[in-house]
Amino acid sequence: MSNKYKVGDVVTGRVTGIQPYGAFVSLDGETQGLVHISEITYGFVKNITDFISVGDLVKVKILEVEDANKKISLSIRALQEKPLKKKELPPRKSLQDRVNERDAVGFNSLKEKLDQWIKESGIE
Repeated sequence: MSNKYKVGDVVTGRVTGIQPYGAFVSLDGETQGLVHISEITYGFVKNITDFISVGDLVKVKILEVEDANKKISLSIRALQEKPLKKKELPPRKSLQDRVNERDAVGFNSLKEKLDQWIKESGIE
């Protein structure tokens, strides 16, 4: 196994099984690797089957080869273009600024407005 696959190689394999933690990919008749759920794509992956299915041919990059345990770690994400960072959002306006935008009078206390509201209601 150590002679056939090296870290950094890009190969094509077939998805043979999917578990909640990752997808098993057959690289040839004797060699199988695991694409951990975190290596499926950028961003959060809740369900792997939203991205790949058993039987799919996938291009993967070899991240790690453990000859002793005969394990190969694979990544689909490593072959994808990294998404751009979201533009920095402008700072949020304070509550007072937002109130001032919506109310020309501003944010007066209840005591200041109570008499006005009573007159408007016609209760007097």
